[in-house]
Amino acid sequence: MENTITGHTRLIGLFADPIRHSVSPMIQNTALQALEIDAVYLAFELGEERLTQAIDSIRALDMLGANLSMPHKMAAVPMMDELSEAAKLVGAINTIVNENGKLTGYTTDGTGFMRSLKDQEIDIIGKKMTIIGAGGAATAIIVQAALDGVKEIAVYNRRDEFFEKVKEKLIYIEKNTDCSIHLHDLTEQEELTKDILESGLLVNATGVGMKPNLDASPIEDFTMLRADLPVYDVIYTPRETRLLKEAKARGAKTMNGLGMLLYQGAAAFELWTGKEMPIEKVKPIIENN
Repeated sequence: MENTITGHTRLIGLFADPIRHSVSPMIQNTALQALEIDAVYLAFELGEERLTQAIDSIRALDMLGANLSMPHKMAAVPMMDELSEAAKLVGAINTIVNENGKLTGYTTDGTGFMRSLKDQEIDIIGKKMTIIGAGGAATAIIVQAALDGVKEIAVYNRRDEFFEKVKEKLIYIEKNTDCSIHLHDLTEQEELTKDILESGLLVNATGVGMKPNLDASPIEDFTMLRADLPVYDVIYTPRETRLLKEAKARGAKTMNGLGMLLYQGAAAFELWTGKEMPIEKVKPIIENN
């Protein structure tokens, strides 16, 4: 499709600070053009002091909606008219849909994670998984996994100043889903070994393994890994972390965060347009950036 702007062209925004590095505009605009949808996706770098104005502009300009990244994911929640079930449980949003001035907030990070598992033919529904980390990405994954039917989730995190707050949050999620969720200190190696042994998936949702500490790993004892335990690392730079290398060396199926990045964007695209993102068209953009 020729890239033309008409008098009917609708706008989708991306609000964050910083944001100029994002590949989302390239991904979303490629998908919009491929399906000949008369809309454009633009990035707007704005701080917290301008968020209210930015949210108001979605209504004022009759935008299709917007994506949000840091530092706006939690701050925008009370500005919504409605929240999805997952967004209520997570307490944060990354996608806004405008329907005739009514703004609904969604979180698609967890959806992206679950869809990327399906893409790799990994079935965790009705089973147990272990996740390391309890930050924003981890919470989104935990919530969506619980909503989708994962039976049990073992969560491991450093016992820092947020540990008790994390515990409260996980209790809240557990009460509102049919999933058993328990939190442990990451130093509890015996418990971690036991949980990993019982799990059908191990997830690293921390930043451990990113630059400059490329040799770092969220677990130290790699004998916990095994060939029939898929390992997922939400990090995608580098493409293969130390954890993934060790898992692959033991014959395990491994995944980095590119799939989650791709499918969370696809889920948002579908919410705005009602159409499925042409995955094969946008996959190379993510893989080459």
